[in-house]
Amino acid sequence: MRIVVLLTVALASTGVFADNSAVAKMVTAGKGVYSQTCIACHGANGKGAIPGVPSFTSSDGPLSKTDAVLQKHISEGFQSPGSPMAMPAKGGNPSLDESDIEAVLTFIRAEFGT
Repeated sequence: MRIVVLLTVALASTGVFADNSAVAKMVTAGKGVYSQTCIACHGANGKGAIPGVPSFTSSDGPLSKTDAVLQKHISEGFQSPGSPMAMPAKGGNPSLDESDIEAVLTFIRAEFGT
């Protein structure tokens, strides 16, 4: 199942699906959330804009975890090993809801996944 989801996300990010597909819409919505909430710490390239922020592009980085784990980390916040500061719950944006979190995770996997 996870392979199908990752393939779907990968195809959506390359434009294989029509613009009106649900996955393509999630990627677009997630990009907006990322640009407004996540980019300050995680950077435009997903490699981390400040010391201690783990890289999304690393094969053993955050994206090696399951969606359920990452959704929990985003929702509740998380202290990455070796990082001098914790990620705040919802990236410090209390207005994020479950659909925003799902969308940003879809975008992150599509944009930075290996």
